[in-house]
Order: sequence, then structure tokens, then C-alpha cells
Amino acid sequence: MGLFDKIKSAFTNTDKEIKLPEETEQKQLEQVKKEQEKANSYEKGLQKSRRSFTRRLNELFANFRYEDEEFFEELEDLLIESDVGFEATMYISETLRQESKVQNVKSMADAERVIVQTMVDLYGETNPDHHIFNDNPNGLTVILFVGVNGVGKTTTIAKMAHQYIDQGKKVVMAAGDTFRAGAIEQLHVWGDRVGAQVVSTKQGGDPAAVVYDGIVQAREHQADVLLIDTAGRLQNKKNLMNELEKMKRVISREIPDAPHETLLVLDATTGQNALNQAKIFKETTDVTGIVLTKMDGTAKGGIVLAIGKELNIPVKFVGLGETMNDLHPFDTEKFAYGLFKELIQQTA
Repeated sequence: MGLFDKIKSAFTNTDKEIKLPEETEQKQLEQVKKEQEKANSYEKGLQKSRRSFTRRLNELFANFRYEDEEFFEELEDLLIESDVGFEATMYISETLRQESKVQNVKSMADAERVIVQTMVDLYGETNPDHHIFNDNPNGLTVILFVGVNGVGKTTTIAKMAHQYIDQGKKVVMAAGDTFRAGAIEQLHVWGDRVGAQVVSTKQGGDPAAVVYDGIVQAREHQADVLLIDTAGRLQNKKNLMNELEKMKRVISREIPDAPHETLLVLDATTGQNALNQAKIFKETTDVTGIVLTKMDGTAKGGIVLAIGKELNIPVKFVGLGETMNDLHPFDTEKFAYGLFKELIQQTA
């Protein structure tokens, strides 16, 4: 069953009464409540993207009575402008063309169904491995954060620290961005807010030395997780990548299987620019996952498809608001439903 059919089935069965054994009822109800709160967060956070895409797609179908070359050109422009990316756009367009040839599309309503189903299923196909490494059985879990300045990297680290602390874990943060003015102080402020120890040096100091000190102090304090901030001066690409490589050598020397995650933080509102950043970082460092920030601030939700189809890097977290609890582990099903809710309902 594809993601579209799975979501559609869940939507059509939401009103059915579920009988639960008495001994498990309360636990099940609490879990259902948590899942519903999470789904609501996705729906609310993706509201701007959902309304924009739904309106534009409905306008497209209202302007055409049948599929011709002009229709496909308009569809492809719409998808590209929604940050879906070239490869995913061509795949969606070609799928619709093929479905039309085999007579599975006989009306514009059929065409809309194929487009929505293809896009939803693509979210499942291009983002299968979105689970984050969460527990190192041998001791300290090390997560390295990379990304250019201004994408919300330091705030993302603080939000993730907050989540781990809520789980009862001890967290240390290392201020490896020694280049940007104010970066060290910013991480200290966040550390005080969330209750995490921050390891740092003076501005302009050696980031690799900060990483080493972070590992030492994390071990001394028996921390569970070490979160490492890094510089983001992509305009000086060679120096930045050399710096990242040195930091990773220090980490792997002290903890051979670390870093356990290297998360690239991208600002979803920057669209194609975010995709270009991802391409550059993928070329120069071993990125294991993406954190998409500011998803609630963009009217374009296709960037997940572009990243998955063109770069094959899983999105592991999405930022859906400004509060400490608005960073969510990526849930493909809830993301797709939050982005296409009305369109999925129209095909039900």
C-alpha cells in the first residue's frame, strides 16, 4: 500500500469507534492523544504551504478542460515554483502523461487524483530512513550540526537539547562556532534556558579544541548526548570544510563510531537556495540527515521532495513554529497529510 492509500484509509476511518480492552484503554487513549497533538502541529505548521498549493492547483484545473501541452507546462511551472525540484517535477508530470496514455485519466478530476497521489507517494518513497540515532549503547551519543549562518542552527540545537532533557537525558552542548560574533554567547543563553551545560572558548578559538573539551566534559559528567554547533561561513567554503573535517577527526579519534549523526540545518523559506546548500555540504561532508526549519513560514512545501529525489538525504526533523516544542521528528504520513489535507479529502 502506498502512502496515499494509507493516509486515505486512515482519513476515511477516523470516525469509526474503536473497542479497546479495559486494561489497555487508558494507555491507548494517551497515545492516541499524543498522536493527534502531533498531527495538529503538522496541520497548523503547514497551513501556509497547504493553502497556497491547494489554491494554485485548483486554479490550474479550473482553467483547463483537458490535458494538452499548455496544461503540462503550467503544471510543471507550478511544481517548480512550489520548490518541488526539477527531478520530482518531471517524474510527476511523466507519471500523469503515462496514466493518460493508458486511459486511467479520463477527466480533470482523475488528473488531480493522479497528481496528488503521485506526490504523496513520493514523500514516502524519497524519505524512508528518517529515524535519528538516539542511543549509543557504548556511552556518549554525538550529534554534529552543520549549515550556513541564519538558518536557525543554534536554536535547533537548543530545541533538541530541550527534547532530550525532557526524556531524562543529560546533555552537553559544544560551541564550535567560534567564528560568528555572538554565537558562543547565544548558545550559553540557550544552555541556561534549557538546563544544558555549554562548553566553549573565546571567539576565534580552535573549534576542534572545543569539540575535544566537550567530549572530555561530557564523559566527566556522564552525559548521554553531546550536541556540537559549527560555523557556517559558506562564502569561505574551503576553510569551513577543512574545519569540519578536523572536528570530525577529533570526534572519531575519541569515539570511533562518532559522530553518530551529522545533521544539516536548512531554512525551508529559502527554497532552491536551501537545495543548493545541501548539494554543497553533501559534496564535502557526510550528511546523515536534514533539519528543515521555518516550515511554518513558507508557502512552498515541496522542498522535502526536492531533497529526497535529487540528493537522497532523509529529512529527520522539521521546525513548525517558534516554541521549544515545535521541532518535530519528521513523520512522513503526518507531513503529507498536513500538506495535502484538502486535496486528499477531495479524492476520498
